[in-house]
Amino acid sequence: MQRIFLALLLLAAATAANLAQTPSATVFEGARVVVGNGRVIDNATIVVNAGKIAQVGGAADVKAPAGANRVNLAGKTVMPTIVDTHVHTSQTRDALTQDLTRRAYYGVSAAMSLGQDTEAAPFEIKAMPIPGAARFFSAGRGITAPEPGRTMAPYWITTAAEGRKAVQEQAARKVDVIKIWVDDRDGKYKKLTPELYGAVIDEAHKNKLRVTAHLFTLEDAKGLWKAGIDAFAHGVRDRDIDEEFLSMVKTRPAFVLVPNLPDRGVKTDLSWLKGSLEPAELQKLEAGNTDRPDAQMAFGIQARNLAKMSAAGVKVALGSDGNTPWAPHAEMADMVAAGMTPAQVVVAATRNGAEFLRMSDSGTIEAGKSADLLVLDGNPLDDITNTRKISAVYLRGAAVKR
Repeated sequence: MQRIFLALLLLAAATAANLAQTPSATVFEGARVVVGNGRVIDNATIVVNAGKIAQVGGAADVKAPAGANRVNLAGKTVMPTIVDTHVHTSQTRDALTQDLTRRAYYGVSAAMSLGQDTEAAPFEIKAMPIPGAARFFSAGRGITAPEPGRTMAPYWITTAAEGRKAVQEQAARKVDVIKIWVDDRDGKYKKLTPELYGAVIDEAHKNKLRVTAHLFTLEDAKGLWKAGIDAFAHGVRDRDIDEEFLSMVKTRPAFVLVPNLPDRGVKTDLSWLKGSLEPAELQKLEAGNTDRPDAQMAFGIQARNLAKMSAAGVKVALGSDGNTPWAPHAEMADMVAAGMTPAQVVVAATRNGAEFLRMSDSGTIEAGKSADLLVLDGNPLDDITNTRKISAVYLRGAAVKR
């Protein structure tokens, strides 16, 4: 009995010694850090402990804890991971898990599905994030006018009472935002009227929820603004915005524009996707990678509108629409092509997106934040397409398998 007891004591002592020798922190050294709020720290040191950023600053200002793991990032740039505020993801657990895992591969740490989540799995994953995958946010079922022949995932409403009931049901599911569609789909349907979307916005605000709108026309943008809309899930698409609208948007600092720009309609270099896509998938993308004047015209309208709203001080966040995991990188390049600076786009894709999703622990590389780090082989402030030169991704302090 004494021998067994002695053996247990020795085992406990050895275990304690091993735990004491196990580094409790990781130190990333030598990189340029693009903080995500407009600041840049050269030759920075980042200390990560228990998935959180414990310290960040210039090498001379940060004291690394004894025994920490050290990662040499000399010559690299580190920025916060990307937040995508407008996606449409899968509904089954396995497929949605794959969607979010693939996003992590491309440096996306959070994504919000806007309005077509009808199944239980999205809400289960929303409540319990998947290790090594992007965090998931949801607008649940969105709200629109009847659109026969199109998806019935959103509520189809014809009265204010129906709109209010839809909001109440989604509030009970603890959605992150209410999504509405205000679009006649090229004249094919009757769209939500000001009376209907006004009731939805009012009920959402009573339930402490914000509302984001899919829209198309400048006229509807003005109507939605007057009704108290909190965000646009697209920019105005039918014409250039006017001075009246610019004067309106300057009056509400909390408003968020997610421009969700269309394809530029110009042939682009897709070689950066080699190695992460099957050859057949890349070949299919290349087949549609052509110059298209009609698409260039549509992009021009939205690009000018984004540039005007950004210059007016409107808060801009990133959204890519659809279910393409690498699309945020293309969207960032489009935002720069529209007239935003790379620095502004990085802030839109990180801090502003995190604030829109109310992720108080993410979006910037600062002490106390989640250690969500995108390590790059180039500086995105020099060329925004350097966000595609991914060396490593860390989510909640853990390296993503790539």
